[in-house]
Amino acid sequence: MSSETSTTDQKLEQIMDSLRRLENRITILEGKGVTTSAERQKPPSVKEFVISKNPANDTQKTLAVGYYLEKSENNESFNIRDLENGFRAAKEKVPLNLNDKVNGNIRNGHMMAAAERKDGLSAWTLTNTGERFVESGFKAS
Repeated sequence: MSSETSTTDQKLEQIMDSLRRLENRITILEGKGVTTSAERQKPPSVKEFVISKNPANDTQKTLAVGYYLEKSENNESFNIRDLENGFRAAKEKVPLNLNDKVNGNIRNGHMMAAAERKDGLSAWTLTNTGERFVESGFKAS
């Protein structure tokens, strides 16, 4: 056997070993259900979220936008500007008296005043009852 053939055989064997290792890695990854970035779903937009919850009125829409701000945008609390921006991002008309809608949610036990102001404005957060109300699709439990 010539040295040239021996070198070619060694390179071929190295390539085959690399392929076997890659196949093993792929098998392991597929078994764990690992998803690629292309397979990951992006979270819904505020518009998609509000539509999916089908709120019956502006008070429920306000609660849905607040829920989205807390859960999807990781806000600890939200203020009137955050809610207005959420309505606009959802392509929903901002209610004429948004503070009244917040107060309605407070009366219903779905929102409460936050511990601290946000950007110099009053801030609110959802209550556990408010979270469950949104998650149930606005059905009383």
